[in-house]
Amino acid sequence: MSERVGQSPVPHPSPAGEASVLSERQAMVLRAVVAAYVADANPASSTAVSHLLPVPLSTASIRNTMAELAALDLLEKPHASAGRVPTEGGLRIFLDHLLEAPSLSAYDQRALADEIEDVEGDMMPGLATLLSLRTHQLGFAMRPRLDRLTLRHLSLVRVAENKLLVVVVPKVGATRQRVVEDVGRDDQIELDQMATALNARVAGRTLPEAHRMLERELRDLEAEARSLLFRSLALGMRIFQQGISADEAELVITSRSNLLAQPEFNDPDRIRGLMRALETSERLVELLSCLIDSEAPDVSVALGEDLEEPALRRCAVVAIPYGGGAGHSSAHVEDMESRDAEASAEPLGVIGVIGPSRMDYARVIPVVRYCSSLVSLKLSR
Repeated sequence: MSERVGQSPVPHPSPAGEASVLSERQAMVLRAVVAAYVADANPASSTAVSHLLPVPLSTASIRNTMAELAALDLLEKPHASAGRVPTEGGLRIFLDHLLEAPSLSAYDQRALADEIEDVEGDMMPGLATLLSLRTHQLGFAMRPRLDRLTLRHLSLVRVAENKLLVVVVPKVGATRQRVVEDVGRDDQIELDQMATALNARVAGRTLPEAHRMLERELRDLEAEARSLLFRSLALGMRIFQQGISADEAELVITSRSNLLAQPEFNDPDRIRGLMRALETSERLVELLSCLIDSEAPDVSVALGEDLEEPALRRCAVVAIPYGGGAGHSSAHVEDMESRDAEASAEPLGVIGVIGPSRMDYARVIPVVRYCSSLVSLKLSR
């Protein structure tokens, strides 16, 4: 069984040749050129392509077809005497229309399920490492967005006469800490009472839901501005308002060793530029954040031009949201009631891999998709 890869929600210009106007022979040759390029990172010759075609074609016919694809800006010749490699437009046509990513074998599904089940505590570093090892690319995971997490409880600790440490514990994901301005002294007992009052109202709600609920209740308590409850709710309002505005997407990237093994990154200057780009690229974080808001949360592939970062040229990002209703269709769900409850929830974050555009998408995409399903199920328990 195989699944067609969903088109990326990331805007990208249409390539010069659309798949609908490709002949059967052109589509077949384009698919073979991509396969040859993925296999050894070298331009594909007509002889190499001939060995990958499902039907026999002469090398002369293959060369003619490759020339036609080059005229459509789907193939290019990097050197005068070299074979052809797919352009970014050619890869986009391949990904959106020609690639059929097979489902993972039952063995691989069981192995991934066992490995993800063994990840404890903060899942994101372990998940990024697992993706890296399984795909031989650079695995990453974006931590769950605070504004979409359901709250378990919070604590208030006086750390200075004018500062409070607020510890927010969500049902899933890492504990978050915030320091807020609040004047007081020797008032920890009172702060514990205020935390109790807040927890009774916010537990089981997302941060925006808790903020709206406190806002409504505060309006009803305006006449009791000096009461402990009023002060508790007013403090909660400030905490959650600051939490919503201050929370930034955090990208967890695993060991770089798998990326260094790729022939495209033998150049030390290129790998240094790539690492700087991954650490500072606001566009990459913006792109991944857009996937969380996508109406059709499935695997998306962004190529170098989509990333708008020179150091990421000839690279690709394969990503998919996790949490909420994301990915449940790709894994067996035993608890139907839990699945139905989560299906309408919004995704929490994004996982995926970064690598050269010449990656084995037929292998990488099913792994990333299935990991999203498993993580979503684990977080929904």
